[in-house]
Amino acid sequence: MNHNYANNPEMPMGLGMALAQNLDAMEYFAGLTPEQQHSVVEQTHSIRSKKEMQQFVQNLPIHNSKY
Repeated sequence: MNHNYANNPEMPMGLGMALAQNLDAMEYFAGLTPEQQHSVVEQTHSIRSKKEMQQFVQNLPIHNSKY
């Protein structure tokens, strides 16, 4: 699967909004391969609140070895 989620309508709205509020996480996400971005997006499907999404995005650059 070859997706570039940075400018893609398939980007979940909550993830896009949370990334827009966290420059470090946005830069980290933009630097991932399409496969890694897809993995991150897949993980967001179980997130059910704005607070959870913000915490998830805040931790993206910290847990970078996971992706």
